[in-house]
Amino acid sequence: MFNDIGSLELITLVVLAVLVFGPDKLPKMIQDVTRTIRKIREFSESAKQDIREELGPEFKDFEFEDLNPKTFIRKQLDNDELGLKEIRNGFDLKKEMAEVTDAVHSRESETSAPSSSSNGSVGGTVDMTKKREQLEADERPPFDADAT
Repeated sequence: MFNDIGSLELITLVVLAVLVFGPDKLPKMIQDVTRTIRKIREFSESAKQDIREELGPEFKDFEFEDLNPKTFIRKQLDNDELGLKEIRNGFDLKKEMAEVTDAVHSRESETSAPSSSSNGSVGGTVDMTKKREQLEADERPPFDADAT
């Protein structure tokens, strides 16, 4: 329940409780709070039990924690009726990205290699840049002012 409270925060809460309620009333306040928490837990457990009884025997294994989306997805992935683990293990994203990167770099080196070898100067790369810009300009879709 209090997993994210550190020791310093807990000490601060105790000191603050002593200052606010005083050392005389503090034990009674702690008893009242624990009694209230216990009643709330009993009420929630009885409500869960009533819901399970109303759902019938086909939902006897039903857990309310399964309604949490993270728990539901984790449980379905662990079930693996669809073979998702095999698909996930068969797909290596790093390998695929490396192949795409290598393909892109090889295309760039192929297109820049003839221009630099034919001219051998900086002017050849400028001509190639102009050709590339012209190709990109030709490939751009037309601007539609009404669509924006």
